[in-house]
Amino acid sequence: MISVADARARLIAAARELPAEFVAIDAALGRTLAAPLLATRDQPPFTASAMDGYALRAEASQRDYRIVGESAAGHAFTRPLNPGEAVRISTGAPLPEGADAVLIQEDAQLEGDMLVKAQVRSGKNVRPRAGDFAAGDDLLAKGRALSPIALALAAGAGAASLQVVRRPRICVFASGDEIVPPGNAVREDQVFESGSFAVCAFIEKWGGVATRGAVLRDDEAAIEREAAAALAQSDIVVFIGGASVGPHDHMRPALTRLGLNPQFDKIAVRPGKPTWFASSERGMALGLPGNPASAIVCALLFLKPLIEAMLGAAPATMPVTRRAPLGEALEANGPREHYMRAVLDAEGTLRTFGDQDSSLLSVFARANALIRRAPSAPAAHAGEAVDYLSFDT
Repeated sequence: MISVADARARLIAAARELPAEFVAIDAALGRTLAAPLLATRDQPPFTASAMDGYALRAEASQRDYRIVGESAAGHAFTRPLNPGEAVRISTGAPLPEGADAVLIQEDAQLEGDMLVKAQVRSGKNVRPRAGDFAAGDDLLAKGRALSPIALALAAGAGAASLQVVRRPRICVFASGDEIVPPGNAVREDQVFESGSFAVCAFIEKWGGVATRGAVLRDDEAAIEREAAAALAQSDIVVFIGGASVGPHDHMRPALTRLGLNPQFDKIAVRPGKPTWFASSERGMALGLPGNPASAIVCALLFLKPLIEAMLGAAPATMPVTRRAPLGEALEANGPREHYMRAVLDAEGTLRTFGDQDSSLLSVFARANALIRRAPSAPAAHAGEAVDYLSFDT
């Protein structure tokens, strides 16, 4: 049985580099850059006005200027200004050659075609060429997840398409004779399958492409057949359930016959001790516990960093946590690292749910945090700061 940090380190080390592809910028939200985005021109590509007003050369001896034209956004005044000349100018428009300042509209005094008593210092209300970025600048680094603001920057640099990492293809199987997909007839001794719906949704949120496979029955040959087909079409195959050591748990023998080599088969974590990982030239397989809350916790802890590493990120070997005070005392922890469903309230205080049974989804739906308790952590009193993971259910 290995630690959470060791399991994450092995998953990150096993991550396979994915190929790059070009996508249109309006389809690139959330994608990961496969190469740096470099600026091909200055922005702005000219010295520009920051205000509506009058462009001129500011000189101590010059106060009156003849207005000889206009520089509007998209319609530059094309000839150089002579001494004593000014042009009307709009925000964002290029300053004519010879101008070095803009007198704002509110401060302007006009007499016919003359601007009189103008007072403005050189450089005032002017945006310098390349004030945002210059040609050759590294605007967005490789591995950057493309946010709305990052897309705006890329568009401002003229990028119509972006080179991104292909999204990892992940097939998710739930397994067990006791589960039935929602919408199907269910016997009294069966329950509706639920864990794969959360896991697939998280995969999409984390940048992967999720496919939900058929529910795998407790049949070793059927598991082997479905797993072989999924491995041929996926970067990762995730199995929920069927990985314990009971008489009806056939997952590991089936995958062993497919040549997948176990990297670990137990983790010192609660919930989720039977989480396992195997790999070979055929692909990678991650096994999550069958109880839905356990599957979700272990997807957050172990599937997420694997996806991040495949997308070119460098996830930490331990989950990134924050700290907040407890609203109640906690008992001493056992030998396994424990992730407890909790609520971080409006006052910034953490409160756990009394029942942490790993089958309870209604509890998870009310949670917004997981309190992390280190192995053998002593009892914690109310008000003591503890580590927690924030997540969006």
